[in-house]
Amino acid sequence: MASNFSGALQLSDLNDFITPSQECIKPVKIDRKPGKVGKIRIEDDGSYLSVNDEGQETRLEKAKITLNDCLACSGCITSAESVLITQQSQEELYKVLKENLRLQETGQAEQQKLVVVSIAPQCRASLAAKYKLSVQETAAKLTGFFKKLGVHYVFDTTFSRNFSLLESCREFLQRYKESETNKTALPMLSSACPGWICYAEKTHGHYILPYISTTKSPQQIMGSLVKDYMATSRGVPANLIYHVTVMPCFDKKLEASRSDFYNDIYSTRDVDCVITSIEVDTMLQQEGISLNDVEPAEIDNM
Repeated sequence: MASNFSGALQLSDLNDFITPSQECIKPVKIDRKPGKVGKIRIEDDGSYLSVNDEGQETRLEKAKITLNDCLACSGCITSAESVLITQQSQEELYKVLKENLRLQETGQAEQQKLVVVSIAPQCRASLAAKYKLSVQETAAKLTGFFKKLGVHYVFDTTFSRNFSLLESCREFLQRYKESETNKTALPMLSSACPGWICYAEKTHGHYILPYISTTKSPQQIMGSLVKDYMATSRGVPANLIYHVTVMPCFDKKLEASRSDFYNDIYSTRDVDCVITSIEVDTMLQQEGISLNDVEPAEIDNM
């Protein structure tokens, strides 16, 4: 429940900056050509020009780094990224719930979004510790809190965690059978930590990627189930479902925003918004209520 998670992801009113002491792990590709090195001139508008020996000028492009590229290490961040951060916050959830209420009051209920919240067990445990409740009591009270705000369904991601474990077991057995002929089949590295996955991708690249399990994390499996299975069974278009996950780490926001998890068929992300335990606690404070005083409700079953 500490308030200093991934500092870069909580910054606001940003100016583009990079801390000199930090070295970005995303390399900039430079095409080197034979010959003497030219000069670089900085224009009044801050742009860079490369000038060769013959006086020819070439405008240089700035290297761009997005939150999808980084590890949220707080080494650098641009003001443009604050848009993505805003989309992954409790304020965005409140906007959707407020819009649903407006549509209902104006007789346009059919245009409302079906709001689904999936809560990770780690978040229930941390909130249970803060409010001195049992994990079961916390689950019921969190369900009651979100339902009172206007959320339609509240799920437990333990189901998708089990699903992830079963799929990992299936993949391991398949790799084990292939290990005699495929040298990269084993070992199989499995992690649901988006920070570690991003580190492996950016730092070790092709050397380590063949060994990483292809199974989605519990968060993203839950997203697939909500936007596919649940949408079909409830007869609701996937793009009219707003799926929020409550996760223990700010880096899960980065995972949800990855292009890998954008569904082109339904034109929607598997997870639309990620909020953390501390953000749920902030919501409780905004509502002026303690979790202890919330009327419990039964968690939904998919």
